[in-house]
Amino acid sequence: MPWGNELKLDDAEAHVRGVCFKNGPPGLTGVELEWLVHDSGDPLRTVPKARIDEALAPLAAPDALPYGSSITREPGGQVELSSLPAATLVDSVHGTATDLAVLRRTLATDGLALSGCGLDPYRDPPRVLDHPRYRAMEAYFDRIGPWGRVMMRGTAAVQVNLDNGDGSDGVTGYRYRWELAHRLGPVLVAAFANSPLWQGAPTGWRSARRAVWDRLDPRRTAPPDHDDDPRTAWARYALDQELLCVRRNPPEDWSAPPELTFRSWLDGGHRGLRPPTLADLDYHLSTLFPPVRPRGWLELRMLDALPGDDWMVATVVTATLMDDPTAARAAWDVTEPLCTARSPLPSAEVWEQAGRCGPSDPLIGRAVNECFAVVRATLDRTDAPAALRDAVADFSQRYPERGRCPADDRLDALRLGAAPYPLDQTW
Repeated sequence: MPWGNELKLDDAEAHVRGVCFKNGPPGLTGVELEWLVHDSGDPLRTVPKARIDEALAPLAAPDALPYGSSITREPGGQVELSSLPAATLVDSVHGTATDLAVLRRTLATDGLALSGCGLDPYRDPPRVLDHPRYRAMEAYFDRIGPWGRVMMRGTAAVQVNLDNGDGSDGVTGYRYRWELAHRLGPVLVAAFANSPLWQGAPTGWRSARRAVWDRLDPRRTAPPDHDDDPRTAWARYALDQELLCVRRNPPEDWSAPPELTFRSWLDGGHRGLRPPTLADLDYHLSTLFPPVRPRGWLELRMLDALPGDDWMVATVVTATLMDDPTAARAAWDVTEPLCTARSPLPSAEVWEQAGRCGPSDPLIGRAVNECFAVVRATLDRTDAPAALRDAVADFSQRYPERGRCPADDRLDALRLGAAPYPLDQTW
């Protein structure tokens, strides 16, 4: 097939800067929820892909989900529900919850249930999607270690999508919001950590999912180096990453030449490979996995999947701290102790400590509690629905105020010999 016109370096840099950091005042909110899928009667059984496909078939109709969310599949059989962007946080949560209830009921009719865990704690699912992208991804990650396969097949997340921000230098500006998202990252990892087990045993991490992502390709999953202009930092980061795959005509393999970056591809750095196009660059951008990813909006990708409806709390906390100007300023101050004199952003060590210890780390736990206090005060001030205020307050009392996170419930259940998975039967 024709791949498009050849791309030049200047055009590539301009495209990354302009498309990934589209300016717009904060307002829209979207959510993407990944879930592990289980047999309700035997949670340890691997569920065949065909069974999940059959169960999801009724949702293929255009009007099957009343608020227009889309359903996709991940390589290990995980199901992802992606909401449309909503004009308000309340609308986003309501619409996503309504569509999620339909998904839950539909799967339940076939004896299937969703499980909110950041990392599958017992099973080692096979890869069930055979798209050339995933074959190439697996080959790429296998050169580094086993963690790419674990990520693809056994992890799940809550992803909150928010506007980049406008062109101002203030709290609504994209520069401020980019840095604030990274300052909040370890706080959110710790507060919502929910993946302490792997292969049936404690890992030593509250968020082992975070550990998996850190190890599968540290260059590709770490935040970009700090720069006063995040557009410049992101363009440099994106173009200097190795190609994970190269699209080719079927049945050709999509594997990329080892150690070939997109910048080198632009410079003709590999003979026999066709010149890259704008579509290739857009595809390359979709293969970068830092905790905050600009895609024309900000994807906050660091949160573990959560049981029941705790995803609502994660969404409300994240969006409130980012989008409410007063809360955003307070969050900036709260996260200051997590940064250093050398950088306004938390170090890799702080991110790791958040994943290992959750809110039990004194410094990170203090930031988590203070951020929850900011959110609760903001919800009271803005007359948010009582159900959301109560959900945030209940989560705060169950977890941060006690130096705990959802991962601690999983560890308690293991010690008590309770059910191995928190199967999600809520609707």
